[in-house]
Amino acid sequence: MTTTTLTRSAAMLALAAACSLAHAAAPMAKFQAPGFYRTTLGEFEVTVLNDGTIDLPVDQILKQPAAKTNAALARAFLKTPVETSINAFLINTGSKLVLIDAGAASLFGPTAGKLLANFKASGYKPEQVDEIYISHMHGDHVGGLTANDQRVFPNAVVRAGKLDADHYLSQSNMDKATGDGKEDFRGVMMSLNPYVKAGKFQPIIANSELVPGIKSYFNGGHTPGHITYVVESAGQKLVLLGDLLHVQAVQFEHPGVGIAFDTDSKVAIAERREAFAAAAKDGYLIGAPHLSFPALGHVRSNGGKGYEFVPVNYALPR
Repeated sequence: MTTTTLTRSAAMLALAAACSLAHAAAPMAKFQAPGFYRTTLGEFEVTVLNDGTIDLPVDQILKQPAAKTNAALARAFLKTPVETSINAFLINTGSKLVLIDAGAASLFGPTAGKLLANFKASGYKPEQVDEIYISHMHGDHVGGLTANDQRVFPNAVVRAGKLDADHYLSQSNMDKATGDGKEDFRGVMMSLNPYVKAGKFQPIIANSELVPGIKSYFNGGHTPGHITYVVESAGQKLVLLGDLLHVQAVQFEHPGVGIAFDTDSKVAIAERREAFAAAAKDGYLIGAPHLSFPALGHVRSNGGKGYEFVPVNYALPR
């Protein structure tokens, strides 16, 4: 065999090896793009921030027979536990940057806690936030306020309903709690107390305009001081419902179905029905922390006693 033949054979072997590598199976990527969605509302910019998801055993926690829940989930091509979004909403009014809810951080396990990374990926810095409005003091709405006992948003004033603050920031109430209930208090205190100590917490005591274009509306039911927030600009309106709903595959069609998380399901159901009816009548946009990301859309009547949720069409902000 000549030197030329040897060289040609080596080249062919090298080419065969390269082709083999090129056709090797690619590994699964197993990650998503940054979880933020941006749109406009009149002259405001709205950025939905995803904090991750949590699996909810909805057939166990909704107040109806499990068979009904599972049938509704099947119609939506879902099954229990439902991987449920945790979202927050960043409103840039042009003069104020306002964050509404703050995600769970580490309080709800490893599938949550992505809000801060998504916040930064969206182009903002934590120190730019002027105000933070909390719908209610459950861990998946306040956990992202702090990290390592430090305020994540150092220049922000945090505001939430006084009734919730009086309940969840009370040491005596925590002392009376047992089991997971005690942990709920501890998580809220850990998240809020750095702002309280810094003089950066202000309870909301009545329905009011908090900054131009954003109003609070007490509705209770889910927690004693639960608040929804109404955002309006240039004739356009967005109502952020907080935890008036958790399971879109069930509670739009059947708004009378309560959930175990409510402190007073009767009140929560009445408020949910009122909120859906108003949104369907007036056609404005709604959002909620546990709607599937990007968690914005419209409500329309289904011709009976229930409603349908119509998610927003994907569009670039203009």
